[in-house]
Amino acid sequence: MQNIHWGSIGCGDVMEVKSGPALQNVAHSDLIGVMRRDGQLAEDFARRHGVQKWYDDAEKLINDPDINAIYIATPPDTHLHYTQMAAQTGKPVYVEKPMANSYAECQEMIQICKQHEVPLFVAYYRRALPRFLKVKEILESGQLGDLREVQIRLLLSAKAMDISGESNWRVDPVVAGCGYFCDLGSHIFDLLQYLLGDIISAAGIIANTGKHYEAEDFVEAEFQFESGLKGTGIWNFNYDEDIDRTKIVGTKGEVEYTHFAEDVVSVHSESGVEHFNIPNPLHIQQPLIQLIVDELRGVGRCPSTGATASRTNWIMDSVLGRNPTSL
Repeated sequence: MQNIHWGSIGCGDVMEVKSGPALQNVAHSDLIGVMRRDGQLAEDFARRHGVQKWYDDAEKLINDPDINAIYIATPPDTHLHYTQMAAQTGKPVYVEKPMANSYAECQEMIQICKQHEVPLFVAYYRRALPRFLKVKEILESGQLGDLREVQIRLLLSAKAMDISGESNWRVDPVVAGCGYFCDLGSHIFDLLQYLLGDIISAAGIIANTGKHYEAEDFVEAEFQFESGLKGTGIWNFNYDEDIDRTKIVGTKGEVEYTHFAEDVVSVHSESGVEHFNIPNPLHIQQPLIQLIVDELRGVGRCPSTGATASRTNWIMDSVLGRNPTSL
């Protein structure tokens, strides 16, 4: 079983702590090449992180014979293009979230990788974090009874966010697909499907209340799981305080947790109140990357694939009123 030698297209903020060191620390894995269009920045990253090679051309990195897997750490509008380039060389692809700017683009990525018989993974790393595995354990234990409702509230102040439309691609709909809802809401919907099963219908209302940038900053959604469980959510990125809470309610209790802030997982059930304080790892993508490497080496299975991630894009398209094709 060979080791996985990664080449990363993109080496910006996400690579500094979340994923770059994880690619190096995971067993049977190393990061041997990085690429950025600004070659000086690629060289700087490589020097600081002990990476052997750097490029300012994605094609050269992808075709490097020493690299046998590609990580795409660029904004969503480039994911389809780079996935196609990587798949044509027969190299596995690990792409940042959201998977793409639309469900249709996700489907293209899946078909390209299927055609070239290469695995496709997506960086929905909450599926592998100990804190959320604890939530999954609680839900599957039955202690909450029959599940009845999901409630999401992600309310953040404009002051807490980088609201510069020029410098922040996350609020440029052309680059990011929409605004912070695509960036943060995608994590929430993906995790909920991992915890509770597939969402089969969704709709929403969107607005731009703060006029800080072109994208929406308010989203209200309602959705239903295949099991019949229903949910609602509010995302507001122009609020006067910061609130990050998701609650899953059952007939015998409820579990409440944060998606982004590191806070306790709280369980209220017939046996009383319990709080679980489970910190995230320093390099937050490391548990998921370990599962990817294990699968590529034939000794495990990664729970975040192109197939699972594309469903999250379908949900977001539905909430945003974009009428995606049927699942």
